[in-house]
Amino acid sequence: MTRRLLFNAFAHITPNHHTHGYWRHPDGRIQRDYHRLQPWIDLARTVERGKFDTVFLADVVGVYDTFRGNGDTAIRTGMQFPSLDPASIVSALGAATEHLGFAVTSSVIQSHPFDFARKMSTLDHLTGGRVAWNIVTSYLDNAARNFGAARLTDHDERYRWAEEYVDVAYKLWEASWEDDALVADPERGVFADPAKVHKIHHRGARYAVEGPHLSEPSPQRTPLLFQAGGSEAGRDFAARHAEATFIASRTPESAARTVADLRARARALGRADDELKIIVALAPVIGPTEAEALRRRSEIKAWLSLEALQAFYSGSLGVDLADIDPARPLSDLLATNHVRGNVRAFVESAPKHAFTFGDLLKETNSARFAGTPEQIADEVERYAAAGVDGFNVFPVATLGWWDEFVDEVVPVLQRRGLMQTAYTPGTLREKLHGRGAFLPDHHPARRTRAAVRALDAVDTVPRPA
Repeated sequence: MTRRLLFNAFAHITPNHHTHGYWRHPDGRIQRDYHRLQPWIDLARTVERGKFDTVFLADVVGVYDTFRGNGDTAIRTGMQFPSLDPASIVSALGAATEHLGFAVTSSVIQSHPFDFARKMSTLDHLTGGRVAWNIVTSYLDNAARNFGAARLTDHDERYRWAEEYVDVAYKLWEASWEDDALVADPERGVFADPAKVHKIHHRGARYAVEGPHLSEPSPQRTPLLFQAGGSEAGRDFAARHAEATFIASRTPESAARTVADLRARARALGRADDELKIIVALAPVIGPTEAEALRRRSEIKAWLSLEALQAFYSGSLGVDLADIDPARPLSDLLATNHVRGNVRAFVESAPKHAFTFGDLLKETNSARFAGTPEQIADEVERYAAAGVDGFNVFPVATLGWWDEFVDEVVPVLQRRGLMQTAYTPGTLREKLHGRGAFLPDHHPARRTRAAVRALDAVDTVPRPA
């Protein structure tokens, strides 16, 4: 039995998202137009034609500068650099589409929650309730230095930071304005009822925010909540807060284990299974025959930049990989006791046909599956059987690739009942979860409402000095 799955067009406003170096290929030249608006409007219209759920806009706020101790390689190879702000294009893409959602990646380190909450409310208003927030805590030290810190705080501390960050945002989105606070009565001259617009009086370890929220409640109040994080702290955060979480599993078997773990954590917090959508990556090379798809995959791999891949994984793993020769056999690396744990785990994850470290870099990062549209649909079904709810579809090329997926693969998925054939009415949350526009009352965001109103009623909270 098939079920309707979630499909996000995974994008990053940069010359290269994950197919690092492919911008040099003649067919990759369109990626150099990443800084123009029209290609992104074209992408949004194309994937809406294919009935995708969202354009999921990834982002980083720093340069990958672990490799060789600097960011020169990332800058020279266009490895997620330059990078433009994803939130800035959402209103334009929303105006060019009718149903498509837009997930904005924003780290807790990069914007004060008061300002961020207003930005997201604005976008939710302007798109008619089609906005999501991908909550991240960042992993690049350069990103931390860009916002005044010497380095990133410890991993678990960043999640404690995220807990307070979302708490401030929730209070602004959910608790500051009562549902009937907006009056807009010209006869009485009352636009909003002051008794029903509340200060939030937040005082925590990092933030002191008085409020009230400057935006009236948007169609969803809190935007749809995405998250990605595979650590213990990350999974706990997803189980508590996320409505969709992106996992790094590379096989249906490993996905099934992660799905079971996340479901158990969410249930322990009183959440139903359908409240947390679990999504994985799908990065297919499409061909009319399997042989042609494999030929295209080989061509794409030949154009990848090993230096760019080394810079990417050095930043992702937090270890300078400059000392590992890409031609070195993986068996040699596993035989030594001097390979750090996270690098060893990375090497041990190599597919069977990766023999050298360079093979692993190219196999892991892009073009993960090659086949006909029917074979791609078969792969989707294998993940669905493992309990996965949807996919972040990685393009082989950042721009210009989506027409092929929509024209060739989407009809097969739709025929099998795996992908929607029409949009349902309502906000992004209503489309994805089939319930109301707001979060359920037991979600931490909604639970802020009573507490904030009780505080504002007495209005005796000490003010910051």
